[in-house]
Amino acid sequence: MTETIQARDEKMMVREPQTIKRKIGRTIYEVSLHFSKTSSESMSDKVMRLLENDLSGMNF
Repeated sequence: MTETIQARDEKMMVREPQTIKRKIGRTIYEVSLHFSKTSSESMSDKVMRLLENDLSGMNF
């Protein structure tokens, strides 16, 4: 069974979301990761925005 280069490339572009499992105490947390191909925000920008939103809700 031969596979064309285009079919192989299309298959490689469609990825299942990655998952991370962590056990904290007796609870196992599973987090799925995926990234938008149409996002206009870099990862650094996204992390900075999340931090700013978290800090703005805190009262010091």
